[in-house]
Amino acid sequence: MARVVYGPIDRDRIRVIREGFGWVDHRFVRSRYIDGCSPQALALYLFLVTVADADGVSFWSDKATCERLPLSAAELLVCRRELIDAELVVYAKPVSQVLQLQGGQK
Repeated sequence: MARVVYGPIDRDRIRVIREGFGWVDHRFVRSRYIDGCSPQALALYLFLVTVADADGVSFWSDKATCERLPLSAAELLVCRRELIDAELVVYAKPVSQVLQLQGGQK
């Protein structure tokens, strides 16, 4: 049986809320993280940012997430993969973590 992680998956990239940063870091747009993500993946990112705790961790199930957005299970997997590939989130079932954005241009 797989061990369930109850906390940040990547402790070196726990997001930090800085000045000029509400819930979504301005670098999300300025550093072009937004480019290349589908509207559905961006909706998933906003959802995860909104429901995550102070460490960026969310325990929402895939089923509940799909009901809220709404996405099919297959669409959720595609969107999650986009966000992982863009280095915006990491995922270890059942935990998602919104990552601190890397500095500079992507």
